[in-house]
Amino acid sequence: MLTKINQVHLLSELCDEVVIPSGVVQEICIAPDNDPAKLWILSEGTIYIRDVEQVDSVIAAWGLGLGESHVLTWIYNNPGYEAILDDRAAKTAALALEIPVRGTLGVILLAKREGKVEAARPIFEQLIQVGFRVNTQVLESALRLVGE
Repeated sequence: MLTKINQVHLLSELCDEVVIPSGVVQEICIAPDNDPAKLWILSEGTIYIRDVEQVDSVIAAWGLGLGESHVLTWIYNNPGYEAILDDRAAKTAALALEIPVRGTLGVILLAKREGKVEAARPIFEQLIQVGFRVNTQVLESALRLVGE
C-alpha cells in the first residue's frame, strides 16, 4: 500500500534493514505491469529481496498466504526483525509466535513520531483512497496517539 501513495521510502528511513521475502515478491508480481508495487519491487526494491526457500513448518500450520508465510518464516529464522503485516490472521500468528509486528498504520504513526512526516491524517486519507480498509474508530484512535 505504501508504494501506491509514494511513501514506501519510509520503510528504509525507519528501519536499519528492509527485507522483502521472495514470497511477497511472487504475490506482488502477479499484479498488472503498471501496478506501483510491482514497478517498485522490480526496480529499486530488488536490493531488499531475500530468498525464502521453504515455509517453516511452525508457520505453515497457520495456513496463511505465501507472502505472509514468507515474512513470518524469515523473521522466525532471523530474529531481530519486525514484520510489517496488515492481514489479521498473519498478525495473530505473529503475536502467538512472539514475532514483533506492525501494520501500515503503525508505520505511519512511527514516521510521524520520528518526524519523517509532518502529519499522519493526509497519509491515512491517501491510503483509504487507494483501497486500504480501516475502521473509522481505529483510524481516529491512531490519530489521537500522535496528537492529530
